[in-house]
Amino acid sequence: MPEYYLTVELRSDTTFGRGEGLAGLVDVEIEHDEHGWPFIGGRALKGLLVEEWANLRFALGEDAPWDDEATHLFGTSGAALGQGAAQMHVGPATLPPDLRAAVSRATIKTSPADVLAALTTIRKQTSTQAETGAPEEGSLRAMRVLLRGTPLIARLDFTCAPDERALALLATCALAVRRGGTARNRGRGRLALLLHNHIPVDYGDATFTQTCFGHFATEVRV
Repeated sequence: MPEYYLTVELRSDTTFGRGEGLAGLVDVEIEHDEHGWPFIGGRALKGLLVEEWANLRFALGEDAPWDDEATHLFGTSGAALGQGAAQMHVGPATLPPDLRAAVSRATIKTSPADVLAALTTIRKQTSTQAETGAPEEGSLRAMRVLLRGTPLIARLDFTCAPDERALALLATCALAVRRGGTARNRGRGRLALLLHNHIPVDYGDATFTQTCFGHFATEVRV
């Protein structure tokens, strides 16, 4: 079965939070593994795709003939491992293997905290009073962010090979994703996703994505 991948380009500093902070350092910590490597969880990535499918379905109307493909990719809400279960599993979006190797060589004797600090920074923000513009007391928050320009890659596994229409819908949803993560409505979390049918040498190569999207666009125009 062919292998498929999603690449993620961070076009602004981004936080995919892990639901906890670190006392005295950050209020919102990003997802990272035990070695300090940051990542975007597969469920979060799939959620962005599903959100864009919902937007597309609304835009196309009730008679849009893409429900079967969406069920193949994303499953149906509350489905068990049988009928209605997703045929696509989205893995976590991690740093490219060559970048991980380079960082490991440069930080061979450092702790996971040092690895995380080398790949991220901490941004602070506060709420202000509308009347005076002064900061609101107790509103200062520190958030760790993965830096813009960081490339990430996620593997897609299928229990049943996707057909041309399913890939067309998947590529369209990927192209539609523009933002994600915490504070995405406050200027952070700008993303660009691309679909690939092999491990890409160039993460910005949109050839396969555009080919698949072309099938979707052709059918929608008919």
